[in-house]
Amino acid sequence: MSDDAVFAAAFTDLVLEVFRLNGALIAAGDALTRDLGLTSARWQVLGAVALAGRPLTVAGVARAMGLTRQAVRRIVTDLAAGGLVALAPNPDHRRADLVVLTSAGRVAYAAADARQAAWAARIGAACGPCDVAGAASLLRRLRAALERDREAGEQEASVPEEPS
Repeated sequence: MSDDAVFAAAFTDLVLEVFRLNGALIAAGDALTRDLGLTSARWQVLGAVALAGRPLTVAGVARAMGLTRQAVRRIVTDLAAGGLVALAPNPDHRRADLVVLTSAGRVAYAAADARQAAWAARIGAACGPCDVAGAASLLRRLRAALERDREAGEQEASVPEEPS
């Protein structure tokens, strides 16, 4: 087997493990926040706004979390119906309201965040801080490479082919 084939197999193994990890993280997040009226998806959107420290548009939340605007819009609608966020006029863009945490949203996020900290300490102890930091660094580099690849593909797709 060539070096390229060995690398491709190892990379594929990593990708499959990340998919499994994603499923496990979603299930764990759902379990951690269920009694708070949250799901992992709702918690993720609340967190994007809370961590930004300012209201965000739906598109801003989507960009920050790597989600689609349509998925974020649906979640924001659910959160607003539950009184955890409100939509406020955006002085910079009339059609793109700002997502604002309500006091109930701040309380729910703070409770979820406290639970997550204890959970992270418990789960992270299985690996140690250096391994976790190295894994996070690797995942950031891979995400950046995927984003560059996607942007290059979008640029290539927008360039008209020359006639033969």
